[in-house]
Order: sequence, then C-alpha cells, then structure tokens
Amino acid sequence: MSSTFSLAPKPYIRDSNGKLLPRKSMLTTIRAEVITAPKQRSMRVFPELSIQGIPVADLHVQEIVQRQSKTFNMANEGTSQKSQFDPSFLEEAYERCRNICAEYAKTFYLGTLLMTEERQKAIWAIYVWCRRTDELVDGPNSGHMSSEVLDRWEERLEDIFEGRPYDMLDAALTHTVLNFPIDIKPFRDMIEGMRMDTRKCRYQNFQELYLYCYYVAGTVGLMSVPVMGIAPDSLISTQSTYDAALYLGIGNQLTNILRDVGEDAARGRVYLPQDELAQFGLCDKDVFSRKVSDQWREFMKEQITRARHYFNLAEEGASQLEKDSRWPVWSSLLIYRNILDAIEENDYDNLTKRAYVGKAKKLLMLPLAYTKSHPLISQ
Repeated sequence: MSSTFSLAPKPYIRDSNGKLLPRKSMLTTIRAEVITAPKQRSMRVFPELSIQGIPVADLHVQEIVQRQSKTFNMANEGTSQKSQFDPSFLEEAYERCRNICAEYAKTFYLGTLLMTEERQKAIWAIYVWCRRTDELVDGPNSGHMSSEVLDRWEERLEDIFEGRPYDMLDAALTHTVLNFPIDIKPFRDMIEGMRMDTRKCRYQNFQELYLYCYYVAGTVGLMSVPVMGIAPDSLISTQSTYDAALYLGIGNQLTNILRDVGEDAARGRVYLPQDELAQFGLCDKDVFSRKVSDQWREFMKEQITRARHYFNLAEEGASQLEKDSRWPVWSSLLIYRNILDAIEENDYDNLTKRAYVGKAKKLLMLPLAYTKSHPLISQ
C-alpha cells in the first residue's frame, strides 16, 4: 500500500439518484502528498491518568461499551443508515483492503478467512484505517508530521462516519460502520495516541505507559468487538469481553515495545517506565549504550512477566467471541506470546537484536490457535 495519502477535501460525487460514486482518480490512485489546512486549536495536554482512582483507559472502555450498545439497539430498531455506494465500487474497495491486510498482517489475515464474508471485509477495513493512522507517525513521511496533519486526519475520520469518504479505502470503512454498531470514539482515541507520540517519548511510570498502550493498541480491540460479535451463549458480561479486548491490545503493545527497544532507542525514544528502570539501577544511558547487563536481564524478566499477564487476562474474552471470529484473535495472542519467548531465547538482548517469530513457527501456531478457539476439539 501507499504509506502516504491526501488529507484534502473529499472529492466524491453523487448521481441523479443521490448515490455516492467515486471519481475516476479514486478508483486508480491514492494521492501521494499530505495536504494540511492549518487551524488554530488549543494545545492538548497529556490526558489525566485517573479520575477518582479509576484509570482513564478503563473509563474509556465503559463509555465505548455504552455507546456501541446504544448503536446496536438503534440498528435493531431499524434506524441504521443504508449504504449509498455502487456495489462494484465497494467490491473493489474491500478487495484493496484485503490485499493490504494479506501483505502486512499475513498470519492474522489467514485467521480472518474462517470468518463470515461480511465480518472479513469489516475487519480488513478497520485494519487498513489503523495502519494508515499509524504510518502518519511512523511511516516513511513521518518527518512531515504535525499537529495540523492529525487534526485533518481526525476531521477526515468524522467525514467517514458521516458517509463522506475521501478515497476508496475510506469508503470501505464508511460502509463497515454503517453495517456494524461501531462508535467513532475508539478511532478518535487512536488518533490521540498518535498525538502523544509526537510530543512524548518518555514515560515516568507504568500508569502513563498503560494509558499510551490503550490509545495506540487497546482501541483496536474495542473497534473490532462489534464486528467479531459476542457469542450468544457467552459466559461473561459484555463489559468483560471488551475488557479482554483491551487487555489483548495492551499485551500486544507491551510486546511491541519490548521487541523494539533497540530501534526506538536509535530514534531517541524510550518506551519503558522510568521509575522501574531506576529500581534496577538503570537509566536511559544504559538503553542507549546497548549493553545487556545482569540488571537489564532482571528488568526485562519483570517486563515480560507483565506482558504475559495481560495475555492471560485476554484469554477469557477471546473464547467468548462468535465462533467464526475466535481464530484470528487466538492466532494474534499466541504469536505475540512467542515474541516474548524469542526475547528470552536471545538472552534478553533486545538492544542489539530484534526478536521475531519465523514464518514456519507462525504457521505451526495456526492449528493450536484453531484448537484454542474451538475448545470442544481438544476434549
């Protein structure tokens, strides 16, 4: 996929019947330049970490569950909007999303193939939007990043939810949010995580880091639950399922951080709790020196234990989704756990080495993930 895309006004047109149709350029290209429209906005501050002792991330989850439940009820009452897209246009839009997911998230993509066609397409559309959002900050053109770019991206998100997509990939997400009870809030929260990345590269404690992980990764699970669906015979509450989705995102992001310590250090970033580094006699200087000491190994053991804890918390919810949606979730969970194993196998050297799970090992995870997602098979 192209990692840059225009943030200019929306070039969509309507036919005589009012249907939204793409211009020719929308069918063939994703514009390469990033166009911004500077606006005067108040400076955002780092989000408050807790309110009356409750972590802000947990409050976000509660709000999102309420909002998406309300959307679900409205859809059941017949008040949902109808798609105005030409079927052939939509087919190509989702095909592009499928190709991107298949190229950049191969194992996860394989897991989606067991889902219903409607759910497959929706998950691909969500994945593509998240990837594009992440690449604003971490992609090849991230050097052009500014607060105005993210402001425009958020405005473009609002247009997606209001049925006014700019390009074909946006249109796939517009169609998805018309078909599923998905609220805009987790998408906005992910953009807030990108803002955090542009102004903050140190985290004083895990409470701060946890909030960051919620914004950039926990939100993905909250977007996806309405698409994947909760099993009618679920043994846990809807809130608990959403909590589990959040915990999977937290575990995944903590694992990303531990895997990428060396690469982040090369960019002057340290996504590790400063107070916990200090407890082991470490500081940023030790990270930048790339020296794997005994103190570093002990520190990493604690960090890996924490990441595994969040994966353990996620398991219960992964098994309460609709049956045809569980496999990709379990695949992601098991493969990310294997990244933690790989760090250990590298003798905790994530300063000069990048832990990874080879293709063969990933493929071997798929049968195990399938068994986990269909527990009766193992009985």
